[in-house]
Amino acid sequence: MIYHAVTSVEWNARPDRPYAPASLPDDGFVHCSPDEETTLAVIDAFYRTAPRPLLVLVLDEKRLTARVEWEAAVPAAPPGVAADTLFPHVFGPLDRDAVERVLTVRWDADGRAAGLAQAGPGQPD
Repeated sequence: MIYHAVTSVEWNARPDRPYAPASLPDDGFVHCSPDEETTLAVIDAFYRTAPRPLLVLVLDEKRLTARVEWEAAVPAAPPGVAADTLFPHVFGPLDRDAVERVLTVRWDADGRAAGLAQAGPGQPD
């Protein structure tokens, strides 16, 4: 499984189509993380001010139709992530049927990502 952070608004904008973040044309790939711990560090580094609720897609890499390559972070891994960590980059949109679960980010009192929770009744999905 690989992980991708996305705002609820972005994820729900076009539910009838594969999901493609706005960064895909410029970056050439969709940024993903290899595990929950790394995902939380990425969220703290890059998504603390993102609109909430912030979701995390848990993707079955085998069900993605786009190519996935595991690459080092450039220029460096975010704080709290080992320098030798490889990140899965998906070279195309994310197939919605590859999404195993949609989780919500739990925030602590200081606005840091504290964990991931299963979306449930009353929560976005």
